[in-house]
Amino acid sequence: MIPATLALAAGLALGACGNSPGQRAVTGGLLGAGTGAAIGSFSGNAGTGALIGGAVGAVGGAATAPGY
Repeated sequence: MIPATLALAAGLALGACGNSPGQRAVTGGLLGAGTGAAIGSFSGNAGTGALIGGAVGAVGGAATAPGY
């Protein structure tokens, strides 16, 4: 549960990289997947961490306002 929580926090914190909702969804998803994989590797399941982090990052990125 801790890796998923950390992936969620990282995805939301880094989700606003881009000017359009599509760009933010893609960059948030990529950053979330990378962070989730890194965190998930500590618990022995990097794949699940990447999936959770990527999904949370994409949703968080699409939902945030553009960062100027």
